[in-house]
Amino acid sequence: ERIMAQRYRDAELPFKVYDVPELLLANRRWTDEYVTNGFDKVHFFSSGVRASGQAQESANNFFAFFTAIGWQVGSMGPPPTRTNDWNYKTWSSHAKYADAMGLDFDQPHFYWQSGVPKEERLQPRRSWTFISKDLPSFSSPEETFFVFHPDQQKGIQCRFGERGVTAATHYDAGRNMVGMITGAKRYILSPPRECSKLGIVTVRGNTIFRHSLLNFGHIQYLNSTSSTTTTTTSATNMSEPERQWLERAKSSLAIDTVLKAGEVLYIPSHWFHYITSLQKSAQCNVRSGVDEIGTPAFGGSQDVYDCKD
Repeated sequence: ERIMAQRYRDAELPFKVYDVPELLLANRRWTDEYVTNGFDKVHFFSSGVRASGQAQESANNFFAFFTAIGWQVGSMGPPPTRTNDWNYKTWSSHAKYADAMGLDFDQPHFYWQSGVPKEERLQPRRSWTFISKDLPSFSSPEETFFVFHPDQQKGIQCRFGERGVTAATHYDAGRNMVGMITGAKRYILSPPRECSKLGIVTVRGNTIFRHSLLNFGHIQYLNSTSSTTTTTTSATNMSEPERQWLERAKSSLAIDTVLKAGEVLYIPSHWFHYITSLQKSAQCNVRSGVDEIGTPAFGGSQDVYDCKD
């Protein structure tokens, strides 16, 4: 199975591996108390190193990411998300509430984000955060199956989602290994050749570069009218440009999978992904350089760079 996985990796095709020992161990270790101490209390670990993180807030369950420095409120309106002042413990309490009660899509949702800089793995282990210590295959300065170009590792990114949180379609240039530590998320993947159907902003310097603002949850309303649905906020208020884009997007090639605790998903360079947290979850990813070529069947970087709407 490892040989098979390596063949998929070398062929630049998505695949999953399961029962990853260090993820299963982290799953048992990452209790609310443990992770709260790792983020909020510097004295918990003998090294005294606290991981950094912040809570993102959206007015609904849809998180469209952007570069704040380029967002013009006067012409573009309020930004799609904002950073609030919650610590991890507060975020975790709300995520447990969302699991227990369920939140309507138009209620505020919250997303905890954390990053480990690439330099941390080159420092003495005693100065590592709990994330690096608990994910040795992600943080190792040496080659591993998940970090197969360690000189091009960009650090570790972790996302803690609450039930219903949906991250807008986007692509990453780097080869991406995504490890699920707790909970589960649904990933919808589309290949680079589908770029023109997904509303991806491809202009460098644009505040939404590499991302789309399309909410696939609205596809269900394409055939709805005010006389056939009571969900007027989504159906009857859908703009004509959004309707046209969703008509185009619904025909794009896609595969989906539910990534569960103990599993790692490989997302090749320039593959698009749209993510929904199915429950309170913790996921970390690491990247290994960029593949520019892709595959003849599904395309590669050039399909994204040449993408036209």
